[in-house]
Amino acid sequence: MTPTLSPGTVRLIMALFFLHPFALGSWLPQIPFVQTKLDLTNAQLALSLLGLPMAFVFFSKFAAKIVARHGAPKVFLAFFPVQAVTVVLPLFAVDHITLFLALLVFGATVTFLNVALNVYAGQFEKAAKKSVMNRCHGFWALGMTAASFLASMPTEFLSPALTMFALAGSTTLLALWLARPLPNLRPQSADAPTKTKRRKLRDYPTTLFLIVLFVVSVTMSEGAMANWGAVYMAERLPEGSSTAGLAITVFSAFVAFGRFIGDFLKVRMGSTNLARMNVGLAIVGLLILVAPFPPMVAFVGFACIGLGLSVGFPLAVSAAAALEDEHDADNIAFLSIMAVGTNVVAPPVIGLLADHFGIAMALAALLPGLCLSFVMARHLTPTPDLPKPAPA
Repeated sequence: MTPTLSPGTVRLIMALFFLHPFALGSWLPQIPFVQTKLDLTNAQLALSLLGLPMAFVFFSKFAAKIVARHGAPKVFLAFFPVQAVTVVLPLFAVDHITLFLALLVFGATVTFLNVALNVYAGQFEKAAKKSVMNRCHGFWALGMTAASFLASMPTEFLSPALTMFALAGSTTLLALWLARPLPNLRPQSADAPTKTKRRKLRDYPTTLFLIVLFVVSVTMSEGAMANWGAVYMAERLPEGSSTAGLAITVFSAFVAFGRFIGDFLKVRMGSTNLARMNVGLAIVGLLILVAPFPPMVAFVGFACIGLGLSVGFPLAVSAAAALEDEHDADNIAFLSIMAVGTNVVAPPVIGLLADHFGIAMALAALLPGLCLSFVMARHLTPTPDLPKPAPA
């Protein structure tokens, strides 16, 4: 029996998507500060930043099992407080190794909440037969925008650690209050104590692998902008400029805008056409960053990339969740592992290229992958029975 879905359920889901990235968004603008504090080269920083994507690889499958067994609402209540505490660990690192370990621990808590949020949104789409995934991720990007903007503002009263903890702690209290009334949307079969055998690669639908081929370069580029955007602007702007972190804000703001209109465009254009249009725009934005334009023009590039990458992952998650009812959490976890796992390779490669050829040319290495995503977008079939967007 499907739990009763009140009109406010979708608003609660979107609110949690908005609050989740405040911890991560408060950390990203601090990357140049930590690099300077620890005197790290771009290559050393790249190796340290592997902690976040490796946490997704290591913990996504385990998180999917916990979500399938206990339901997403219980995961929200358990891991939002842990995330608020672990977010400040990177600021206490003493070298690139301890920075890697701190990001690994913080990334584990982000992973549990990320899997739970995506699974819950996918379950809601199937239960309510309405498209909400793009706007859920739009609120996530909006939360990232707000957090990165607030964390970038210079203050004489709070240290970076206190700023991060204040942002993550205050939003955690609100998230706990909002998560309590959420219904559990697990399939009925999940309540049975039956033991299921471990799935092998051949057990996954073929379509899922085609969706993965589309999404890997999208998430790789999104992660590259998040991790290296502020570093790119810090190198382009005069020394001592405090606006480098605004690159993350501009990027996240246009990611949010693209996702808010994503459900509307998805219904009218179809998943494939929407994905191709946006990936093409991301390619244009990346070319702007690579070209020798004045530094301020780079913000236009970040805007184009943010809008272009906005709907890729939500479209892929909706498609993966719609493949199988009983294995939706496992399919989403597999998709997340494959998508985010590519970032295990991307940061050190970009860092090494940046040390030898500059950060702009290093980011140019993302272009072939985006071209592949443009071609593979034809495998994004629309989610069944989603005729119109749900009211936000």
